[in-house]
Amino acid sequence: MREALLYQKLEEDRVRCDLCAHRCQIGPGKRGICRVRENRGGILYSLVYGRLVAANVDPIEKKPLFHFQPSSTSFSVATVGCNFQCLFCQNHNLSQAPVKGDVGGSFLPPEDLVALAQRYGCKSISYTYTEPTIFLEYAYDTARLAHRVGIKNIFVTNGYLTEEALDLMGPYLDGANVDLKGFQDAIYKRVMKARLGPVLDCLKSLKRRGIWVEVTTLVVPTLNDSEDELKEIAEFVRSLGEETPWHVSRFHPHFRMAHLPPTPLKALNRAWEIGREAGLRYVYSGNVPGDKGESTYCYGCGRLLIRRYGFSILEYNLKEGRCPSCGAQIDGVGMEEGVRLPQPWRIFG
Repeated sequence: MREALLYQKLEEDRVRCDLCAHRCQIGPGKRGICRVRENRGGILYSLVYGRLVAANVDPIEKKPLFHFQPSSTSFSVATVGCNFQCLFCQNHNLSQAPVKGDVGGSFLPPEDLVALAQRYGCKSISYTYTEPTIFLEYAYDTARLAHRVGIKNIFVTNGYLTEEALDLMGPYLDGANVDLKGFQDAIYKRVMKARLGPVLDCLKSLKRRGIWVEVTTLVVPTLNDSEDELKEIAEFVRSLGEETPWHVSRFHPHFRMAHLPPTPLKALNRAWEIGREAGLRYVYSGNVPGDKGESTYCYGCGRLLIRRYGFSILEYNLKEGRCPSCGAQIDGVGMEEGVRLPQPWRIFG
């Protein structure tokens, strides 16, 4: 536990947290919406500082980030808690754990986390699985140390950070995958217990700051899968820049939306087409290993440049970050560095 960053003291020992767009006003002895930030005598504390419930070496493609140091590994960490309450949450056992008062986890100091990332040859550290905004103090301390040794930092986030939080974290944040869960404020309020506007503002701010951004939309039947809504999302992503990758992912029944069917592949393919029709250079379909929508094609000539299966790169045809056929520059971070492809199995000889 440590004193929180970015909060204001109010009258009668109340505080206002300025970390995310909820800007919770919290009375003495109470917690914010995330349930991991508590007011103790007029001082706001993070209850989860360094208390990790997940720590894994992941392929960067799992974030998903397809244009950020491709085929590298990222040391991925999380605490419990979230500032959203998504009815279809894939990690609800972690994100919603504090509902029962349990913050759990094993303490790992920032310097030890960075040392582990170095030991395992990771090019980046990802703050992921749950919402990194709610453990920003830990991410901030870790990120500053990571930058000193050449390790990049990534947020996999719902995009509810305030400008103050981005001012603090931005200088040490290199990449982000932001969930854009729909384009209706009413759906955000009902299903996520949040609002749409701050997510759009955060995405714009991340782009203005020069942080590499990829956007993911989980296509949920009856919720956000209409052509009109998908077109609105695609057009917004295009407004961020045609180079912004958009991942449209297949929904599988989960948590409090287990009654819905999986996303039909036809609907996912149509979402992919809508992204391309909107003028986006890179559109990807997720949660469908083997689909052609996992691969990167040149926006200039259409050549297959990166062939993927799941989180693995099977073929990498870029030459110094460019299409070898037409010379188009492929956008991203570290695209010119090349990758190590999996070696074939040898049965004899």
